[in-house]
Amino acid sequence: MNKLTKIGVSALCGSLASIAAANAGALDVTGGATATYTSLSDEITGNPLGMATAMTFTGNGELDNGSTFTLSIAHTNKAQYTGSSIAITTPELGTFTYDEGGGTGLDRIDDMMPTAWEEVDGTGVAMGLRTAAGAGGNADIEWNVGIGLPEGANMYVSATPLADGSKNSNKGTSGINDTVDGWSWDVVVTHNALADGLNVFAGYSDIGQNSGIGDRKEGVLGATYAYGPVTLGYQFSRIANPGVVDATYENNAYGVSFAVNDDLTISYGKHVSEHVRASGTLETELEGSSLQISYSFGGASIKVAEAEVDNKNYLTTAANQREGSTIALTLAF
Repeated sequence: MNKLTKIGVSALCGSLASIAAANAGALDVTGGATATYTSLSDEITGNPLGMATAMTFTGNGELDNGSTFTLSIAHTNKAQYTGSSIAITTPELGTFTYDEGGGTGLDRIDDMMPTAWEEVDGTGVAMGLRTAAGAGGNADIEWNVGIGLPEGANMYVSATPLADGSKNSNKGTSGINDTVDGWSWDVVVTHNALADGLNVFAGYSDIGQNSGIGDRKEGVLGATYAYGPVTLGYQFSRIANPGVVDATYENNAYGVSFAVNDDLTISYGKHVSEHVRASGTLETELEGSSLQISYSFGGASIKVAEAEVDNKNYLTTAANQREGSTIALTLAF
């Protein structure tokens, strides 16, 4: 090997070593598994057994300027990735996140009610509830503002070029959509230091849609209050022009949970959603409620939900009056 080659190889090895050191990070895996049994009254369900994984892959590292980055991939559905995100936390400006799983922007406060297990609409007896998801319910970029806020306060600003619900792969695009059109954005504010046990939250969203429909406007306002083992919650949300002209949904959600001890929690939740025309005419009132119990022992937990839904999907036929039970066994690892 001539001297020039030796020098080149040595320089390359040194460069690779420097890059490896500068970009050193870690990939962690956490998760569990859940088996469920769901029974719906007066309805043939077929096989009532179900399963979900709960794997989350988390990668992290640090940049030269002190910023840290995090990659998160959730695999809770067992059939496909549920969501993924890339977050960069800066020393001064806060955290910037690209997210494809929902849970950012307005979607982070779509249902903040206290529960022993799941949201009222997520216990096996689906309501078909229209909730406020905003830009954060799509692939979006969120800024968790890290400057100029009082203690206990957080602000989140989220935006997406097209809120069509797509989750594109590398260099992919979602194609044509005749309803959504143009940029969409959310602003969310939370505060948990106004009083002991009190957490308040509010958010507003503007979803770009075509001129024939008009932009979709969504808003959420609510609070939870914890006193000892009891937590109470209430929130109101409103969705105007959800892809349909002259349609509005107004939702009231209530919840209470009681932590009997470190292992046993009981909760009750209720959602009432009104489908209202712009003229003020009430079209349909959808109502759902859920009584839940969660008991943990070691790395396992058993969860039970009794749910009831009136006018599922905002339809009043007999087939849309539903009751059901769900039992779940979850193992964490």
